[in-house]
Amino acid sequence: MNCEQRTINRNIILLVASLGSFLTPFMGSSINIAIPEIGAEFLSDAVLLSWVPTAYLLASAIMIVPMGRLADIRGRTKIFLAGIVIYTLGSLLSTMVPSIEVLIMFRVLQGIGGAMIFGTSVAIVTSVFPANLRGRALGINVAFVYSGLAVGPVVGGILTEFFGWRSIFYANVAIGLFIFIAGLKYLKINEITEKKTRFDYQGSLLYAVTIFFVMLGFQELSEPQGLLLMLAGVFTGAFFFIWEKRTEHPVFNITLLTENRVFALSSLAAFINYSATFAIGFLLSIYLQMIKGFSPLNAGLILIAQPVMQVILSPSAGKLSDRIESRIPATAGMAMITAGLLLFSFLTDETPVIIIIANLAFLGIGYALFSSPNTHAVMSSVSERYYGVASGMLGTTRLCGMMASMGISMMIFAIIMQEIPLAEVPPGMITESVNLAFMVFVILCAIGTVASYIRNPKKPD
Repeated sequence: MNCEQRTINRNIILLVASLGSFLTPFMGSSINIAIPEIGAEFLSDAVLLSWVPTAYLLASAIMIVPMGRLADIRGRTKIFLAGIVIYTLGSLLSTMVPSIEVLIMFRVLQGIGGAMIFGTSVAIVTSVFPANLRGRALGINVAFVYSGLAVGPVVGGILTEFFGWRSIFYANVAIGLFIFIAGLKYLKINEITEKKTRFDYQGSLLYAVTIFFVMLGFQELSEPQGLLLMLAGVFTGAFFFIWEKRTEHPVFNITLLTENRVFALSSLAAFINYSATFAIGFLLSIYLQMIKGFSPLNAGLILIAQPVMQVILSPSAGKLSDRIESRIPATAGMAMITAGLLLFSFLTDETPVIIIIANLAFLGIGYALFSSPNTHAVMSSVSERYYGVASGMLGTTRLCGMMASMGISMMIFAIIMQEIPLAEVPPGMITESVNLAFMVFVILCAIGTVASYIRNPKKPD
């Protein structure tokens, strides 16, 4: 195969894998817009409705590392395509539900499929691109993730308003079928697999229980049981650590954390980054509507400034990490995010909207500078036999970071606002809550900046 044909094949594989990376955040961000209509149809309370997005996140987080390891053993393309099938089936079944409980059940099925997709897509891209081109390719993949987050609310709003909430799931079925057909045709990859290696079912169960407790603990941080759940997660996590150190074929090689400085600190930086940034949209949405008086549509149009910048700049940031050490742009990006969060911690009811938009764009630049190079650092710090596990770890840090970010925000809201309905909360109390949340995120992001900076380059074993 000549060089030109090899390049074409790589780019097609990149497109198919990146469409998979687009699919899951697109579903997550678009379904949030439909939550009120789903609640109206099934007459559900807010707590039960919250499980529509949470069930998906929880199932994905529980399964993503085991599925990444299974992909390393059995083949990443097989697990990727199986994930597309399960995800698409879950989407189709979600259009036929008679109750909110059944919808939540099928969202779990979607989450399992999503874990199989996200736990392999980055690994597939990493495996087909040489080191000198990998950063740009991963940057493009990250840009597809941000595209899903950016267009999801807009497309979801249009579909829900004109065709009902089920149309969002039909759209995912159509995209899923396209990816599956394209994957069958174009995902022809020579993979290094470990078919004789035994899959670690016991370790996978311990991992699942640990993540279950930790993520529920994040969600319940504002309640006493939140701390108990977190402690239970620490307890089962200790058992998981001991088991993985002793078993011959671990689902997660603990030495990646204990002996691989780049992998450990890059993963920590990613977790902190998501913990400090995921709730930005939630906090500003409340601020823009409750304090500034914007409609949901106009608030959404303002918030889109951040992901648009991420989509535009992520490929270039990834390409930059092909030329210089990844920690340099990643650390610079994290420092920019810290500065942007600090500015938002001083919001008042008189802050000009143009300042908010400009700062969101600034945060988007910082996020692009951090995310693509950091992903490059994680994937380049391990040998090819661990690409699936590394990809799964990235997904875990993303999902747990999202839950932590929302948990911190809700804890602060509960402390300041008590049990006052949001519609009745005085504006000053809302601003105080938003400012305090952003200040906590500033501290977190500053720690993440240090973690990003002190990692050292390390070649795969």
